[in-house]
Amino acid sequence: MSATPAAPAAPTGSPTPAAPANPRSRVILASLIGTTIEFYDFYVYATAAVLVFPHLFFPTGDPTTALLSSFAVFGAAMVARPLGAIVFGHLGDKHGRKATLVGALLTMGIATFLIGALPTYEAVGWLAPLLLVVLRIAQGFALGGEWSGAALVATENAPAGKRAWYGTFPQLGAPIGFIIANGLFLVIAALLPSEDPTMPSQAFLDWGWRIPFLFSVVMVAVGLWVRLRLVESTAFQSAAKRGKLTRLPLASVFKHYWKQLILGTFFMLATYVLFYLMTTFSLSYGRAAAEPADGALPGLGYSYNTFVLMLIGGVVFFGVFTLLSGPWADKWGRRKTLIWVTLGIIVFGLAWVPLLGAGFWGVMAWLVVGFSLMGMTFGPMGALLPELFPTNVRYTGSGISYNVSSILGAAVAPFIAVALWQAGGGSPFWVGVYLSVMGVLTLIALLVSKETRDVDFDEAGLESSAVL
Repeated sequence: MSATPAAPAAPTGSPTPAAPANPRSRVILASLIGTTIEFYDFYVYATAAVLVFPHLFFPTGDPTTALLSSFAVFGAAMVARPLGAIVFGHLGDKHGRKATLVGALLTMGIATFLIGALPTYEAVGWLAPLLLVVLRIAQGFALGGEWSGAALVATENAPAGKRAWYGTFPQLGAPIGFIIANGLFLVIAALLPSEDPTMPSQAFLDWGWRIPFLFSVVMVAVGLWVRLRLVESTAFQSAAKRGKLTRLPLASVFKHYWKQLILGTFFMLATYVLFYLMTTFSLSYGRAAAEPADGALPGLGYSYNTFVLMLIGGVVFFGVFTLLSGPWADKWGRRKTLIWVTLGIIVFGLAWVPLLGAGFWGVMAWLVVGFSLMGMTFGPMGALLPELFPTNVRYTGSGISYNVSSILGAAVAPFIAVALWQAGGGSPFWVGVYLSVMGVLTLIALLVSKETRDVDFDEAGLESSAVL
């Protein structure tokens, strides 16, 4: 294999003294707390998109159309994520990880807080959903810059042989954020009970739903305090001292590392589809009445409180297997671990109907298995995607791969799932087939790639070993 030429370097002036290394506890906390806050903010919207936004921002009179409209706004954020990856990636590769991560966190926090203060459709008409779209895009823009920076904080500061293990800590923010967001919604719903178990109470629709959005300002303050204490990683400082930072990271990554971009995008595809089917779509399907009388699609008929508790039980397995996947990927390699997990995702997609038709314990088995697979496929990505790229374009490259995949997977997954649910006459069979097909595409990408476990993070110009 011929080496890819190193990206052009920009002069950096006189070398500066190396900053002290970050303590391991600070690395773990900074990478974990930031993504926990970001995913909390994202899940707060995802839950509201199912629970309240169809009633408050998209009152079309047709419940399925209202739900699809709410999901379309949900997907708009995914389209903004690659743009966020480009902007924050450029800043992170040019000026360092720390300041860039602080900017991403502030952007997400402000957008989430403002969603909680929005007027509804009844108050201002179509201006309400328009403002919701703008703020939702701001959320996606921020998340586009958050993930890759958090992953780099963890992996660029990891001890030798433990990069995948450290890379699971930013990934762990997803299940923790889910539990906090949905747990808070659950407490509020319990304090504001509804006579109809399939619908939120009037008090919840009037003001209760706003509390989780407004509460995000407290979490952002904590995250900023932690991240402002970070120093730059040794890998980034080394690249800067040797004049290896590139003037235009975006141009360099597309010119020299386009194969890595494609592979990284397809590595994440099945992960994203599974992620949003198990969280957003499942909440819609689980709460839908088994025999609806208003033309809505049939589902499992659980109350909101019951199904969210079931989801939280499944997400616990998400967190456990996210942590377990790191040591496995360090021991057996990222590629081998993910090939076996992706095969499991493909089989799982074909087993949806038998599990969902087996009563309460069948549904719980579906949630536990789905979220366990989610942890096993999501965990190693914190190391795998950064390992595809050298230091001087790592923020940009890993961020673009991660977030372009969000368009192909997450942006359309809830929308396609509802359409397939409708086409199947209320059966989720074709939704599971959709997941399996996406799993096959990810499996192909893994099979044509090579292992990245031994990539040297301190060599700013090395080509990744993941490309054929």
